[in-house]
Amino acid sequence: MKKSGSEWKFLAVFTAVVVVLIVVTGILAPNREDTDATPSTWNSGRAGAKAAWLLLGQLGYREVRWERPEGELKNIDAAHATLVLADPSPSFAAMNEKERRKPFEDFLHRGGHIVATGAFAAILLPDARVAGSDRLYTDLCYTVPEGPGPMARAGKLAMAAAVRWTRDDPAVRVEQMCGSDPVVVTYPEGSGQVIWWASSTPLSNQGLHQDGNLRLLLASIGSPDRTVYFDEYMHGMSESPWTSTAGTPLTGLIVQCCCCCALLLFSFSRGSGPRRALVQPPRASPLEFVESMGALYARAGASSVAISAAQRRLTDFLAHQGGLPAETLRSGPAAIATAVAARFGCDTTSLAADLEAARQSEYDARRPSEALVLVRRLDEHIAELAAWIRNPQRDKIQMQGNS
Repeated sequence: MKKSGSEWKFLAVFTAVVVVLIVVTGILAPNREDTDATPSTWNSGRAGAKAAWLLLGQLGYREVRWERPEGELKNIDAAHATLVLADPSPSFAAMNEKERRKPFEDFLHRGGHIVATGAFAAILLPDARVAGSDRLYTDLCYTVPEGPGPMARAGKLAMAAAVRWTRDDPAVRVEQMCGSDPVVVTYPEGSGQVIWWASSTPLSNQGLHQDGNLRLLLASIGSPDRTVYFDEYMHGMSESPWTSTAGTPLTGLIVQCCCCCALLLFSFSRGSGPRRALVQPPRASPLEFVESMGALYARAGASSVAISAAQRRLTDFLAHQGGLPAETLRSGPAAIATAVAARFGCDTTSLAADLEAARQSEYDARRPSEALVLVRRLDEHIAELAAWIRNPQRDKIQMQGNS
């Protein structure tokens, strides 16, 4: 019991140390993978908008992550709201284009503002037309302000502008140009206003540290009395308990804990469970084994094997119980018979003949009946010499043999 208790104590300490190491590593280790290009407020990577979300909150804006279908925009106080559509997913923006646009038109007619970025966001805007850029596309384009508008006063911007605005309408005000391409425009729609950017670079975590991009974001959002809705539904987000864990190592931490539990269960379940003796398969009886081996030797015609076994039994007896030296036993049948006669004082003529016959059987094949007779004679020599050893005072032994 003492040994078992010490083992469980060691197991508990080891498990606690491993769990602490996993938790500390999972919390403190930085997430080195930055492959998420979604401008989501949950994304802390270069393309994410988490910095914009945190900054607007510190500046006093009321912010909401909108994770509901666009049909529920009718419940929002549009006159005091700004909706941010940052590069929505193509699969969300392209479905039933006409029906998907209507809730946004209603939101604008009720006085709402929409800040839309990218080509797919333009699909959801009324009277919006965009096309690919005519210029040689590079990663970043440094824009040129156009006119006295608030977004032009933001100054020069650094923007990845792969598309351009193509709708030529007097109501559309071009605020920023990238070469000859309009990349930031604004136009009224009902009582509201549409602000379109060619990309979401200015509000991304990477681009927000530039002064021009920050001024553009604040000018597009409007005054702090407006509630800012970041549309996460278009990014595939929905309300769930796991939403707040996005971008954290919690998933990896849970997987590692499960692996540790499985390892501990596998390691100790067998040793802690009931022990049973292994089931021994039934074996054949010795007589059945002898008969099987005999039939095998008979089928192979291996009579010399049986004679050789009997000869080895005789020489082993003479070495261990008869006291004959090993050199004599290796000298041949005649020398063995002479030594037995000198030691036991008996006639060894038949013994010499039988040893010679056993020696010749290695080269001459014998019939099974002849081999059986020779094996019996060799065993009889062992029996007679063993009887003399047990009763050395008896008269001279007359060795039996068949001529």
